[in-house]
This record gives sequence, structure tokens and C-alpha cells, in this order.
Amino acid sequence: MQEKGISQAVVGRLPRYLRYLGELKENGVERVSSQELSTLMNVTASQIRQDFNNFGGFGQQGYGYNVDYLYTEMSKILGLDREYHFVIIGAGNLGRALGNYLNFERRGFIFRGIFDKDPELVGKEVRGEKIRLINELEDFLKSNKIDIAVLTIPKTGAVGLVDMLVNNGIRAIWNFAHVDLNVPEGVQVENVHLSDSLMKLSYNISRYDREKQ
Repeated sequence: MQEKGISQAVVGRLPRYLRYLGELKENGVERVSSQELSTLMNVTASQIRQDFNNFGGFGQQGYGYNVDYLYTEMSKILGLDREYHFVIIGAGNLGRALGNYLNFERRGFIFRGIFDKDPELVGKEVRGEKIRLINELEDFLKSNKIDIAVLTIPKTGAVGLVDMLVNNGIRAIWNFAHVDLNVPEGVQVENVHLSDSLMKLSYNISRYDREKQ
């Protein structure tokens, strides 16, 4: 399957397609057209077809898409046909909330441990995993196959950890720290800035108010 040159805008829509296809599967829908998906998702049918054509198309003219097949292929494209093991670094409110989120495992993301520098948190449990001191992290990574590190710590701590994480097999970082990370080629980073989403909401509220004036 040819996937060179796929824009991040297209990649960003793939999880949403998968979510809606999953809902259709749960409701027993066997086939869906691009127009029907368009109505559900508020994305134009043309855009949907263009996005799918990046990966081979999947449908037939006048026949639509087989929901189960498309869901399976979309899962493969997103790499969800395998398991990923992850650890969380930072056992504050956000770190504990992420550790307790069961949907990760339904998608193949397996929670393996949580670490923090605060000794008062050590031994407390997050969904069956005891919080460990951060100085145990390197040995833990060496003795366990961990794919993803989730950073929910201040930016200074995040920057200092990157080299150790990469040197011990971490292939991807889900970064909630407000800092850009320098990583070698082949290591993937997804930055999540929660305040950015709120600022987008603020912009859209303001734009709507301006347009009504």
C-alpha cells in the first residue's frame, strides 16, 4: 500500500473515521456510502473519498464501503493490529487519570507502569500498577519491552529524560509537557497542549460573537 506523502491533516482524520466505523459496526451496519459517512461526520463526501484514496480507496462505485472490512483496514493503517506497551512518567492528576483510562487497552495500548519523583506517592496504585520512584525507570525499561513513554511532568524534567528513554528502547513519546523535544530520527513524538484546545474554543466563541454583531 502506497502511503508516501500523506498529509498530517489526513492522518489526523483517520482516528475519527475509525471511531465512526466502530459505532456503525456496533449498530450492525454492513455497508456505508461516502455520502452517509459525510452526514454522520460533517466531512464532505469528496473529502472522505480523497482521504481513502490515499490508501487504495476501499470502496466500489455505487456499492459503498464494507464497514467491517474498512474498519479492519483502517485499524491496520493506524497500527492498531498489534499491542503497544507504555509507561507514564508523572503520577499527578493527569498521569493518574491517563493510567485509569480503560479505552487505551481496548485499542491495544497496554499500561505497564507509572513513575514519579515524589516518594510520598510510591506504593499507591493506579489500576493495579504501583507508583514507582523515577530512579527505577531506567532499570524497568531495560528489563521490560516498552514502546511508548507518556510524559506528564514539567518541561525541565521532560527534556532531561529524553536521551535515557531513547537509549532504552522507547520508540515514541506522548508529550504533555509544554516543551519541544529533540529526538533522533525514527522516534515519534506527539505533543499534546491542553491549553491550546481551550484557546481554540476561545477563538471560535469570539469569532461567532463577532459574526453576530
